[in-house]
Amino acid sequence: MQAIRNRQALTELVQQWRRLGETIAFVPTMGNLHAGHLALVKQAASLADRVVVSIFVNPTQFCPGEDFDNYPRTEQADAEKLAAENVDLLFLPMLAEMYPQPAMVSLTVGELANRYCGNSRPGHFDGVVTVVCKLFNMVQPDLAVFGEKDFQQLAIIRRMVADLNMPVQIIGAPLVRESDGLAMSSRNGYLTAEQRKLAPVLYQLLQRLRNEILDGREDWDDLLEQYRQHLNAAGFKTDYLAISRVDDLLQATPKDHDLVILAAACLGKTRLIDNLPFHR
Repeated sequence: MQAIRNRQALTELVQQWRRLGETIAFVPTMGNLHAGHLALVKQAASLADRVVVSIFVNPTQFCPGEDFDNYPRTEQADAEKLAAENVDLLFLPMLAEMYPQPAMVSLTVGELANRYCGNSRPGHFDGVVTVVCKLFNMVQPDLAVFGEKDFQQLAIIRRMVADLNMPVQIIGAPLVRESDGLAMSSRNGYLTAEQRKLAPVLYQLLQRLRNEILDGREDWDDLLEQYRQHLNAAGFKTDYLAISRVDDLLQATPKDHDLVILAAACLGKTRLIDNLPFHR
């Protein structure tokens, strides 16, 4: 595996692969890699001749008071994990490579970014699409793999690619969970031992809510309020809990069939997100 920090060196290697007629899959990350990230890498490797993974902790997607300075940076351990997966290239851009000067042009996301995570993290998705667009321009992949854990982010990336006519196929990879059901996340490391024991309750409640819907409950507003209270009583501070349509993430009604339950809740200072897609 080659590790590159320089954009010019990245471009030269990608052009070399292109001349050989090879396809390129891309997995953008912020590092502190876990099994969920490696599942994305495995899926990428199954779909293309070459796999590029980037590690860049992007400051523009962190809101005031969030954990940018303390976000785990484990570059050496991450590189070893990626080498074991036979990744072809690890791109490790420096801040000055990604943002060489104060930006006069950047991307903004419309209404889809104002709901759910975007409601409590204003500007977050603008930072996400801007850095992903930059990385796509640098790597020039044929396809890119994103995890379905960040369900709203995946929907926004897909919309960005469609709206800007980007020649990149976006692949959604299934959410990866711990053995007790907790969605894998780099932020799980912030949980105390007691919080870690409690954390799987979030997914358990999503499953119960799904089952009630599948059993025929149609008073969804009352049902959501009931489950928000369950979460709070269990020790969480609920940010949002919603039943949405999979295709556009608008509020679902009992007339809709392809649904996703979206949730975010804090345990102490750690914010957990999860989702559960299903068909009825």
